[in-house]
Amino acid sequence: MTTDRVVDEAQSVADEVGWDDLTLAQVAQRLGVKQPSLYKHIGGLDDLRRLLALRATQELADVFARAAAGRSGADALLAVADACRGWAREHPGRYAATVRAPAPGDAEHARAAADVLAVVAAALAGYDLTDEEAIHATRGFRALMHGFISLEGAGGFGLPIDVDRSFALAINGFARQLADW
Repeated sequence: MTTDRVVDEAQSVADEVGWDDLTLAQVAQRLGVKQPSLYKHIGGLDDLRRLLALRATQELADVFARAAAGRSGADALLAVADACRGWAREHPGRYAATVRAPAPGDAEHARAAADVLAVVAAALAGYDLTDEEAIHATRGFRALMHGFISLEGAGGFGLPIDVDRSFALAINGFARQLADW
């Protein structure tokens, strides 16, 4: 067993039971070991959560980069948003691990978060925003995506209207708003 193997299993558990319900006991059981054996590879639940958040953020940066490749403006924003939504559906525990900002002093996690932001910044580059406006736009884009993803994941869209169309309209509406920022 290695630290990577423990984090691999924790990812699977988090995706199945949810980020908030992840426990060391579940991970140990899935690995077929006693919980104290995990402490040879991780420093406890907080350390495991940090490692999981780091890896999930790195994975999300890759998802964003692949989606945005060769695109710009509204096309890039919609591609990134669609990719994020699909990844969050497939990996809800990992997605939840990416929501919190890195802890102060956690340079490794901060670099992974910066990679995510770099893709969004590149997509926003065509909107001719100041640095401060780009931060506001990034926050708005993230809030729009996260709100939609969270509501959808919680079963919040019960009306028999195409949810994919609603998502595309919301992201494209945001992109049009950026053009007039």
